[in-house]
Amino acid sequence: MRASQRRQRVIEVSAERAWEVVGQAALLHLWFPGITSCVVEGDTRTIVLGSGVSLSETILTNDPLQRRFQYRISGGLFAEHLGTIDVIALEEHRCLAVYSSDADPGVMAIVLGGATGGALEELARQLETGVGPAIDALTTTET
Repeated sequence: MRASQRRQRVIEVSAERAWEVVGQAALLHLWFPGITSCVVEGDTRTIVLGSGVSLSETILTNDPLQRRFQYRISGGLFAEHLGTIDVIALEEHRCLAVYSSDADPGVMAIVLGGATGGALEELARQLETGVGPAIDALTTTET
C-alpha cells in the first residue's frame, strides 16, 4: 500500500538563495545526511548511501520559476516513488522548504520522511550560517 509523508522547515534566507542549492541536483549529498555521493547524467541521478547501496533516480522536474524539484526512485526497495522539494517565498529573506515523499510500499515513505526531515534541518543550518559543503560548492561554481 502507498503512503505519503511531508516535512517542512522555515529557513531564514530568501527563496532564491535556498533554490541555488536545492535546484542543483548534483549537490544533494552535500546537505542530505546519509547520502555519501551523487552523480547526475542527463535526467538520471545516481545516489550512494552510507551503507553502500546505490539508487537510481529519474529527475522529473527542475523548475526554477516554481522552485520545484521532483524525482522518482526506480526499483530497489520501491514499487513506486515520487519525491518533491518545493521552496516557497514567505518574505524577502525567509522561505519555506517542503520535502514530500510518496512511496509504495508505504513503510518506505515513513523511512524517507525521517530522512528528509533531517535533510531539511541540514539544508537550513548551512544556508542560515553560510557555512557547509553545499555553500562551499556554490562558492566554487560562482567564481
